[in-house]
Amino acid sequence: MRDTGGDGPALVLLHGWGQTQAMFRGQVAGLAPARRVVTYDMRGHGVSAKPGHGYRIARLAADLRDVLDALGIERADLLGWSMGASVIWSYLELFGAGRVRSLVLVDQPAAVVAVPWMTEGEQAAAGSILPVDGLTALGGAIHGDDSGDVVRAFVRSMFTGDVDDGLWDFVAGEIAQTPPSAAVPLLFDHGVQDWRDVLPNIALPTLVVGSEGSHVSPDSQRAVAERIPGARLHVFPREVASSHFPFLENPAAFNAVVTTFLDEEAAVATSVQRSADTLSESDDARRS
Repeated sequence: MRDTGGDGPALVLLHGWGQTQAMFRGQVAGLAPARRVVTYDMRGHGVSAKPGHGYRIARLAADLRDVLDALGIERADLLGWSMGASVIWSYLELFGAGRVRSLVLVDQPAAVVAVPWMTEGEQAAAGSILPVDGLTALGGAIHGDDSGDVVRAFVRSMFTGDVDDGLWDFVAGEIAQTPPSAAVPLLFDHGVQDWRDVLPNIALPTLVVGSEGSHVSPDSQRAVAERIPGARLHVFPREVASSHFPFLENPAAFNAVVTTFLDEEAAVATSVQRSADTLSESDDARRS
């Protein structure tokens, strides 16, 4: 876990499947001066413990609750990338939004797997990127591959453009830290979740971020933003970021978008609080 500390509002960053908190190296460096930034490796990932149980999105959501408890964080902004967004959706469904101030959701489909009972239009809007047999085949291939070649090839496909050798070596090194015993059951559980019914019930300031160069269709991110009341949408063009990793490819551009959103939402919250305080003072004055 990494916690920059400080008195600013807490921003907790949640990484994706098979990845690590190190993916957010540019955000810890770029966002921390104005706020408390927290990152951690989810169970089975990075340097975290690799227990023989708990590789489900709901358990990761409970782990997030435990992290907030352990750090004494009463309210936080949550940023979830890829599977990290699913962990946030599960957290909200299980534990409510009382400890959450705002959301940043980065490049996560509302439903990963294209199940047969969804129409083609529903599959496209949900951002479903795998058929059911594709998910099981991928899980089986990862389970039987001790070399890590299958996972590397899968993650490499998330970059649709050229990748700097140093950047790819970094990503490949991080994904190698998640063993198949954790990666496979979590991939399956993550893949079969369908969050479309959760999204309309989110009543928090929300920014949805997509990328034209990602393997996740920007149209699916537009659909996510449309389902969440009042959500904002930002899609990075290919010339800014051409992958599922916009925060890693172009941290300056990504940080600027996130900072603008968080600062504007903080200003709105402050204004609302001042108005409430003024009304309360007026009521007190009338009663006296």
